[in-house]
Amino acid sequence: MRALVKTDAGPGLQLLDVPEPEAGPGEVKIRVLRAGLCGTDLHLEQWDDWAASVVRPPLTIGHEFYGEVVAVGCGVTNVAVGQRVSGEGHVVCEVCRNCRAGRRHLCIRTSSVGVNRDGAFADYVVIPASNVWVQPEDIDPDLGAVFDPFGNATHTALSFPMAGEDVLITGAGPIGVMAAAIARHVGARHVVVTDVSDYRLDLARGAGADLVINIGRDTIAGAQRALGMREGFDIGLEMSGNPVAVADMIDNMNHGGRIAMLGLPKDPFPVDWGKVITHMLTIKGIYGREMYDTWYAMSSMLSTSARLREAVRSVVTHRVPADHWQDAFAAARSGECGKVVMDWS
Repeated sequence: MRALVKTDAGPGLQLLDVPEPEAGPGEVKIRVLRAGLCGTDLHLEQWDDWAASVVRPPLTIGHEFYGEVVAVGCGVTNVAVGQRVSGEGHVVCEVCRNCRAGRRHLCIRTSSVGVNRDGAFADYVVIPASNVWVQPEDIDPDLGAVFDPFGNATHTALSFPMAGEDVLITGAGPIGVMAAAIARHVGARHVVVTDVSDYRLDLARGAGADLVINIGRDTIAGAQRALGMREGFDIGLEMSGNPVAVADMIDNMNHGGRIAMLGLPKDPFPVDWGKVITHMLTIKGIYGREMYDTWYAMSSMLSTSARLREAVRSVVTHRVPADHWQDAFAAARSGECGKVVMDWS
């Protein structure tokens, strides 16, 4: 089968012919139809310090995918051959304190598909049956392929009640754009998105943002004036990992505001903890998806709202044949894109 492999400890990837994986006990073998590129994949291709610290080549990368079940291992009863599925990319130990308490997203021994074990940039991938999410038969394959990042957006956006609230989202990457769509879906009053890319801000506007701000030209304070806001934002969703964006968010929160932070910073940076204290702000770190409350929320929202389905689907701006994977990576690095999906069908 074809597989996009990190063959050694250095920059680059190779599309190779490798043996097909087989489903062991409790596992499911999936024929990959679509696979989405993530920032993680760009780090792995580039082989930066983070990638070098976590990956042991050779490894097939990729963790965002949609496909068809072609085989199940012994003991699997919850998934059947022929079903169309997405997959949770975090494989947990099931025995640590958090796993046993039902907080599997906090497992201290998490292994990640496409990072610590062979992933989905291939014709076939094998994952535990417990990580398989069965999709409706008529789901758009591109939409099925972005359930992983849509889950990040859902986990972040639904961290705090936002019906009737004023919401600030810093970072208009694919997850930030999907978060804007969720905020609009659940009834936020004003949804404001910031970025430095007009291309991505246009995607956010199309997904439901009331106002988008190119922070290189305009200010968040100016956006508040334009919307008639007088007390700051109630909810902040930080999606960029940029220290300036974090500082701007803290400066523009209402007293008692709540911030959910998903964007991973490259380096440590100072925070105005005095303002966090005096403004009684709540800051919550977000990683991945809650297993599997987030997945239920995603499927429920999409099944009841054609508008949300279209907004999330609109984030996919490029579909590239898997054999042309270099073009997919180039598009993802260009910044002139939303979500880039590779077609493995």
